[in-house]
Amino acid sequence: MVLTIVFYDVSTLYFETSKTDVLREPGFSKDGKTAESQVVLGLLVSEGGYPLSYSLYNGSQYEGYTMIPMVDDFKQRFNLGSDFAVVADSGLMNAKNVKLLRDAKYKYVIGARIKSESQAIREWILSWEKKDGEFIEYKRDNGERLIVGYSAARAKKDAYNRERGVERLRKACKSGKLTKNQVNKRGYNKFLEISKDIEVVISEEKIAEDAKWDGLKGYVTNTDLPAKDAVDEYRGLWVVERVFRVSKGTLDMRPMFHFTERRIEAHVCICFVAYKVYKELERIIDKAGMKMSVDKVLDIAKTVTTVRVNMTQNHKMYSKTLFLSDQQKAESPLFDLTNLGVK
Repeated sequence: MVLTIVFYDVSTLYFETSKTDVLREPGFSKDGKTAESQVVLGLLVSEGGYPLSYSLYNGSQYEGYTMIPMVDDFKQRFNLGSDFAVVADSGLMNAKNVKLLRDAKYKYVIGARIKSESQAIREWILSWEKKDGEFIEYKRDNGERLIVGYSAARAKKDAYNRERGVERLRKACKSGKLTKNQVNKRGYNKFLEISKDIEVVISEEKIAEDAKWDGLKGYVTNTDLPAKDAVDEYRGLWVVERVFRVSKGTLDMRPMFHFTERRIEAHVCICFVAYKVYKELERIIDKAGMKMSVDKVLDIAKTVTTVRVNMTQNHKMYSKTLFLSDQQKAESPLFDLTNLGVK
């Protein structure tokens, strides 16, 4: 059986206001807009990057509770069977979500928090003689497989990021004291041992322990996909990130200036459809063999001029579309769509 893969992720859309209502609420903002109200947007995307479905949630909604209802709704609305697998980031998953996926007979490939595994599994992972690009598997009693991969490039990046973070801590801790405001809660304060709130020391043991995990990444799946294929599917989550990036940037999905639920939903729906058109134009460009981006073609299309002349004697209308030199590169394949499967 060939599995169809769908990717799920969430983002946030902020408003240029702090006013709240049933839909708009402050919450964890992925745009760093902590003072503004927002909504949470859940999105399902196909392997090719085409958006399949979306849902809007209250801005304070915990993102981990958005996935199961949306996948259930998508399956019911389109009368789908069980021959598809959901791919999601570890940030969306918790024990409850995984159990719901399993109980509903869904197939899935999700990110794993390998440092939170049992001591026995952690020791098994760290005892592995790591080789670049290779994977090991651990089969659970519930039918899941824990896949752990090692990447030398990721190991180098992990080590570099840790060294930078620790160096910042060393500079901040020169006096041996640190205020709460100086603690980077999203950084490397896990290497600090704090007593009496202000007296700190950097733990070399914790740094050495963290280094053991450099280059390691875990995945959990209940599919029969080979380890490499399952990991490749997980890496495909970038297609969802691209939808959010293009929708927020090129299509101006946010910030939003609407304040009624109906208008907010209409705005998001228009942007959702616009991205589908964007993807279709991308397909046409690719099929035509054009070495141009969608954004470049759109910029060219904005400057195309059509001249219409109405002849007073015979009342006939003549028209001529004028292309500049840059536009001529796009003119032939984009205005002759008969060979591109477009009617």
